[in-house]
Amino acid sequence: MLDLEDGERAVRTARKAIETYLKEGMRPDLSDEVPEKFKEERGVFVTLNKNGNLRGCIGRPLPSQTLIDGLVDSAINAATGDPRFPSVDIEELEDITIEVSVLTVPEKIEVEDPKKYPEEIEVTRDGLIAKCRGREGLLLPQVPMDHDWSCEEFLSQTCVKAGLSPDAWLEGEVEFEKFSAQVFEESEPGGEVVEKSFT
Repeated sequence: MLDLEDGERAVRTARKAIETYLKEGMRPDLSDEVPEKFKEERGVFVTLNKNGNLRGCIGRPLPSQTLIDGLVDSAINAATGDPRFPSVDIEELEDITIEVSVLTVPEKIEVEDPKKYPEEIEVTRDGLIAKCRGREGLLLPQVPMDHDWSCEEFLSQTCVKAGLSPDAWLEGEVEFEKFSAQVFEESEPGGEVVEKSFT
């Protein structure tokens, strides 16, 4: 678990990585500036929001990199590599709030009947990954809360994110994994960092 000081460091690091990349065109090496916790392998996502709207979100669901490396890469990719949005420019960054989600390792949800999936999911805690026929979609834990979704809607929307039909989860071919996350966000662009509550 990260404490608030760690969370603030994570968000500030993400902003610094984006600023450096946009100004200098190079990925900064910030690994010497962080505590040992950031050198552990963790899944991480960086989300950019502008005026309450999504502006970019990229990350790594699996602990395949150290937290610091995944954080820097995800931040730069969220700003410049999300195919849904044009690249952020340096002037625009002052209007963007940054959110960092540090993930637990995803675990497969085992059910005998697909209709039982909602019983294994807690909207105030879990993020989901849907996998089917080479397709994959992920939604972070804060997404269903922000949209006030039920478990069924959460399952359907994760399927849609994977390019599947909303009812695909009922057909028995979709495999789901769940994970939880600690989420730290700026209260305003470059402002105070708080830990997002899921209750």
